Amino acid sequence: MLKVEELTYNYISKFCDFEKDLVLTNHFHSDWEADILIINEKGLSHEIEIKFSKADFKNDFKKKYQNQKTKEKFLKHDKISCGDYPCNYFSFLVPQGMIDVAQVPENCGIIEFYHNPDAWQTSFYEIRKPAKVHDDVFWKFFDKDLMLKIMARNLYFKKLEVKGKFEELILPPTFLNKK
Repeated sequence: MLKVEELTYNYISKFCDFEKDLVLTNHFHSDWEADILIINEKGLSHEIEIKFSKADFKNDFKKKYQNQKTKEKFLKHDKISCGDYPCNYFSFLVPQGMIDVAQVPENCGIIEFYHNPDAWQTSFYEIRKPAKVHDDVFWKFFDKDLMLKIMARNLYFKKLEVKGKFEELILPPTFLNKK
């Protein structure tokens, strides 16, 4: 069975330009995690949510969040559809034929995939383009320099972790303790 990491890799390899786009996977922004977040060179952003089952898809519409300042509670897709959301576009990436297009809000894009396990090939089909929910660039909502610094720090941490060098450090890295 195709794993989410393999699907993500296949999608971003085919459709993202790493020379121009900032492509993040499993990136936390706002109040939730984006499976794929693409920010183009103009600052326009597109979140792609991967769903492998109908139950997971339906549960996405039940997700509630609370505004940290006002303590107001809201549903995720209500927030997206009204434009009170940092990304300009939002799409679902789902297995071919899994959902009825009528079940998906008009502002959401739909991308279906078919994975042929015999040839180990994945095909993608854009069923519906996402509607632009607002014109503001992603960097209006997030500090670009700070975000890039945090990403660089996290990459360095992962590098140490992968190489097994983290445990060899005599002093604990102070950047992990800063909040």
